[in-house]
Amino acid sequence: MNLKYWIGAFVLAGGLFVSCSDDIVVGQVDDSRYETGDGSVMGYISDSFGKRMFSNVEFRSAGDISFYLRTTAKLSSAATVVVSYDETVLTEYNAKNGTTYEIFPKNEVILENDGSINLPAGIVQSSEMKVSFVSDGSLFSDKDYVIPLRMKVTSGDFKLAEEDQTRLVFVKDLTGIPDCVKYVDGQPGVKVFSCMEVNDTNPLNNLSFTLKSNGKPLVDALILFSANINYNAETGRVYIFNNENVQAILDHREHYLKPLQDRGVKIILGLLGNHDRSGIANMADETAREFAKEVKAMCDAYQLDGIFVDDEYSSYEYTNITPGFVYPSKAAAARLCYEVKKAQPERWVVAYAYSTTYGLPSVDGIQSGEFVDYALHDYGGSSDLSTAFPGMPKSNMGLYSQEFSQGRTASESRLKSMREDGYLSHMIFAMDPNRSNFEGVQLPAMQRMASAFYDDELVFDGIKYSKDWN
Repeated sequence: MNLKYWIGAFVLAGGLFVSCSDDIVVGQVDDSRYETGDGSVMGYISDSFGKRMFSNVEFRSAGDISFYLRTTAKLSSAATVVVSYDETVLTEYNAKNGTTYEIFPKNEVILENDGSINLPAGIVQSSEMKVSFVSDGSLFSDKDYVIPLRMKVTSGDFKLAEEDQTRLVFVKDLTGIPDCVKYVDGQPGVKVFSCMEVNDTNPLNNLSFTLKSNGKPLVDALILFSANINYNAETGRVYIFNNENVQAILDHREHYLKPLQDRGVKIILGLLGNHDRSGIANMADETAREFAKEVKAMCDAYQLDGIFVDDEYSSYEYTNITPGFVYPSKAAAARLCYEVKKAQPERWVVAYAYSTTYGLPSVDGIQSGEFVDYALHDYGGSSDLSTAFPGMPKSNMGLYSQEFSQGRTASESRLKSMREDGYLSHMIFAMDPNRSNFEGVQLPAMQRMASAFYDDELVFDGIKYSKDWN
């Protein structure tokens, strides 16, 4: 039983900086998709985190992101791609996708080396070209802005892939918001996801646990478990259903969610099957695109930071499949994640590495590590997920997930080895200080996390928030 939740009468509800070298690769990109048939060498652009679809950066006062040029073969002469700030890139994107993203001020952006990315002859990966930006105090912390970039080949015998000729950098200025990131030896530490079944647990409990050295919350992201995917047979539409508990928390986000976001904690909405024919893994392409629009509308309405996909509790059809659906598959699950990421690239897509969503294939030539930001193992799982989600950095893979209500916790030595090996994401489920096993199971588990992940001590302020909504 995974991600267990309680029912009533029925079920409700990443950065690498490199020098010129043949043996260092930014990201993991499948070169075979660039075969042209005419022998041409192809080039593509990756950012600091190995991403090619979109780039996302949160910053306080000042920030930066780097870009690299890589080619499918060594060139006989040096090559250059020039990056420029071009507002028409965003204008065209908004017009094509029906979005209204606002532009980041040009005068607050600096392109290193006048935007030149230089690739010497004889190697396949360039050194970095850094894009820096600062806060001018005029941007809203709850909005995402876009730095629109255009890439143009000015020298070199290669072709730049069409999708690499423009790039949107989604930027969030959090200058006025506390930083939730915990640093260890100057580097970001483990990111903790608290997946919380909210039929009887108050999200505000995540505020009660901090680190002694800096007062930052132990939890980096709250997953609201869970909204449901349902199907309306009369209209033929797949839609999001929230039970009365999830909806109450969303309706009162100023009370239950904003205090967390004001401390830097991300709010992620879980998406889960609900015992009918619809689910994560069986939507046809067009159905997935339409559902992704509804997901975006939900995230917009309640100012959410992303979604968490979990393929459980659906009653899939395997014969006589209804129009708009397909035979359940990893390909269909990947398509849904891809369409959601395309619809709202500034938000996270988090996958539960279990069942159909344990490992997703590429979509339209884009690796799953590009459109799935984090993958969180089932309880106790500890294997590397690089082959399951190609292109995903190790830092975004969640190992040794813990289930607090069942007492399924992890030892401090395992948690410490996870961190030391560069796996910097972790999930806890069903944390609630009001449960009888809090003193004996939950609190010691979180104390071990503080020690193993951050070389720190956990502080519990003694406040236990109960369910106070109807």
